[in-house]
Amino acid sequence: MERTRPPARLTGLVAAFSAALLAAGGLAASAPTAAAADAELAGNGTFEAGLSGWNCSGGSGAAVSTPVHGGTSALTATPAGSDNAQCSQSVKVKPGSTYTLSAWVQGSYVYLGASGTGTTDVSTWTQSAPGWQKLTTTFTTGPSTTSVSIYTHGWYGTPAYYADDISLIGPGGDPVVLPSAPTALKAGTVTSSSVALSWTGSSGATGYNVYQGGTKVQSVTGTSATVTGLSASTAYSFQVSAVNEAGESAKSAAVAATTGKGSEGGTGTQLPAHALVGYLHASFANGSGYTRMADVPDSWDVIDLAFGEPTSVTSGDIRFKLCPVTECPNVESEAEFKAAIKAKQAAGKKVLISIGGQNGQVQLATTAARDTFVSSVSKIIDEYGLDGLDIDFEGHSLSLNTGDTDFRNPTTPVIVNLISAVKTLKAKYGEKFVLTMAPETFFVQLGYQYYGSGPWGGQDPRAGAYLPVIHALRDDLTLLHVQDYNSGSIMGLDNQYHSMGGADFHIAMTDMLMAGFPVAGDQTKVFPGLRPDQIAIGLPASTQAGNGHTSPAEVTKALNCLTKKTDCGSYATHGTWSGLRGLMTWSVNWDRFNNWEFSKNFDAYFG
Repeated sequence: MERTRPPARLTGLVAAFSAALLAAGGLAASAPTAAAADAELAGNGTFEAGLSGWNCSGGSGAAVSTPVHGGTSALTATPAGSDNAQCSQSVKVKPGSTYTLSAWVQGSYVYLGASGTGTTDVSTWTQSAPGWQKLTTTFTTGPSTTSVSIYTHGWYGTPAYYADDISLIGPGGDPVVLPSAPTALKAGTVTSSSVALSWTGSSGATGYNVYQGGTKVQSVTGTSATVTGLSASTAYSFQVSAVNEAGESAKSAAVAATTGKGSEGGTGTQLPAHALVGYLHASFANGSGYTRMADVPDSWDVIDLAFGEPTSVTSGDIRFKLCPVTECPNVESEAEFKAAIKAKQAAGKKVLISIGGQNGQVQLATTAARDTFVSSVSKIIDEYGLDGLDIDFEGHSLSLNTGDTDFRNPTTPVIVNLISAVKTLKAKYGEKFVLTMAPETFFVQLGYQYYGSGPWGGQDPRAGAYLPVIHALRDDLTLLHVQDYNSGSIMGLDNQYHSMGGADFHIAMTDMLMAGFPVAGDQTKVFPGLRPDQIAIGLPASTQAGNGHTSPAEVTKALNCLTKKTDCGSYATHGTWSGLRGLMTWSVNWDRFNNWEFSKNFDAYFG
């Protein structure tokens, strides 16, 4: 969250990260000679069978008869808006093997690459190919990689490109064997409307189907799931099956669970079924103008005070003051501000202190900083009578030390100390303490591809750095609302890249949070999905508020897809997430500036 109109900072992060990966050896100057056991693995790389076997984003691709490099057909695809016209396919490969990827291309800014390699993903490109030009690169698969995604794409705002004779040469992958049924299915946390399940995974499985009373209700990639939308005080039976490309296994042994009585307390039950979260510029002014707490409309269920900031990056000493009158002439007095907070709370609203933002870098590198953080945040909460804490650490606040490769057991001090500090605050204030987080996509969903500096070093150590914090605090977490803006393109669970600004981006990014995903492609380190009631989609309230503004019509499409499985486009969600909590926006002030367009759309959708 940023005080002024944000630059495309996250886009720069991802671009710089990609450049660093390429410099580390992603591109190959020449291809090795194929071994005797090597074979052609790309399916329909000549496009003689049209687009069979290929998936082109946004319906951008087509087979044409001219120009062609060989045969009678070639691929053409046209970038449009935020879509770079990527066409891709998944190919079975062998672990620890070397592959040569090539294609003949024509056009401006044409790319060829492979992702999901388990080592360093590769990409090569040409700036200008007025005639057919060959692109070639090589990669080696990781020790557990059995499939990769090969792709070609153009660039935003450029004309159509052409590709033909796409080839992947290397050892063919072993035939996929149907996985065995999962074992040790058990029920965990039970509420009046949900049951948490976990099980022991099956070798070779790429995902799992969850059944309730014999009816499939979810598909997930990890070995846990939470079934929601259940009735209170009701007995249910659950089973799980394993799936991969060969099909679906038999179902596991059934486990029974009975939901609790209605109106139980605890995390996630303190908010309305569908909540609207907004950041209030309380300590500063910008182009949106200052909004007094008393003037925040009733539409807003959670109001985050932006921002509490540290006295220095490493002090842990967080301070918060109302905007000075010289900057905000219409600022209310401290007494009026506190009274307005109490009035909001009396109306059922939650008011939190948000720590961080663009300017508030926080690094709890020592236990002393951790303890200072706890005491100073407690002082702010007590002084203003707040309901809890929002963690909005950005920039260089969180990064992973080299060698810290398991999100389930972090060792980096800034990560470990933050987790400890938040747990201490939760223990101090009890079950009613509201905890929310607002990370950027770089620190969460990018973890599907990259985590920290990587097994060989050289990657951006901030990649996926929020994952250990979210995982360690998942039982205390009220809401996670990732910022789906100021972001570069991010790969979803469909192994396709998704770009901000439309429904597709929010659908793919949000689905990942609830379905779960293997971190850095490692199937032994799966980030378990969160409950839908713990998730809100983060968006900018207006075009002035941040890059990646999404129109109300596209927001509605995203909500329809995620909660009803309608208006989904090309991305297939891994569940029908009817319990999705709601929306977050930066910010209340910018929404007011934009005639309350964002909150009016929320109210119209959820009623």
